[in-house]
Amino acid sequence: MTIRVHFLPDDITIDAEVGEPLLDVADRAGVFIATGCLMGSCHACTVEYEDGKTVRACISSVPPGRKELTINLFSDPTW
Repeated sequence: MTIRVHFLPDDITIDAEVGEPLLDVADRAGVFIATGCLMGSCHACTVEYEDGKTVRACISSVPPGRKELTINLFSDPTW
């Protein structure tokens, strides 16, 4: 199933498959998400869904049950 993923504040939209890793989707879209440990424990890759739920992009994938997903990216100058 294809879901439309919208990255903010970059205002970039791309189609993705349910279960596709978020970092892969961002990479295909040309969107940079900082990473550190790639295991979710350093929180460098924290992003927020439009409903306020925060996830670690390095260990998360495109969730099922949606037609669209908006992802808010954070900017942390330490990464």
